[in-house]
Amino acid sequence: MTRQQHVGGKERFFGTDDLIVSKTDLKGRITYANRLFMDLADLDEKACIGAPHSVVRHADMPRSIFQLLWDTIGTGREIFAYVKNRSQNGDYYWVYAHVTPTFDSAGKISGYHSTRRSPDRDVLQGKIFSLYEKLLLAERGATDRKEGQRKGMALLADILKAEGKSYDEFILTL
Repeated sequence: MTRQQHVGGKERFFGTDDLIVSKTDLKGRITYANRLFMDLADLDEKACIGAPHSVVRHADMPRSIFQLLWDTIGTGREIFAYVKNRSQNGDYYWVYAHVTPTFDSAGKISGYHSTRRSPDRDVLQGKIFSLYEKLLLAERGATDRKEGQRKGMALLADILKAEGKSYDEFILTL
């Protein structure tokens, strides 16, 4: 079943000194969210805790970026990414996310932690908006979502190759 989204609302902003924080289990279900996360997402604690983190996924986010994120943290590495999130009323907000795995005492991944800051607007307008538009065009032009995701990943790889950078080098030098 496809989840319907009300999109097209107004953009929300938060302060440059504010941090959005959330934690999830291994399946991406929210185990902790700070007040700013809940306020921006229009979620109360009851609706938030236990919900999939994708509850804030905006339809304008390329699936390939989320695949890259999950592939990276699943191997125990951190990742930085610009992400457009959706509030429950259809508004949206951009974040610069730092996502890391959480390890238990045996060194095994036990969950994930994400801290988000207010993004650099120049980076969004100068690189991210156009990059995500290209990825979405490739993804949405496919016959199904899996094929679209593969096409998005291939395009992202081609773009990074043309830049002569790994994803980490690309995102950290914007």
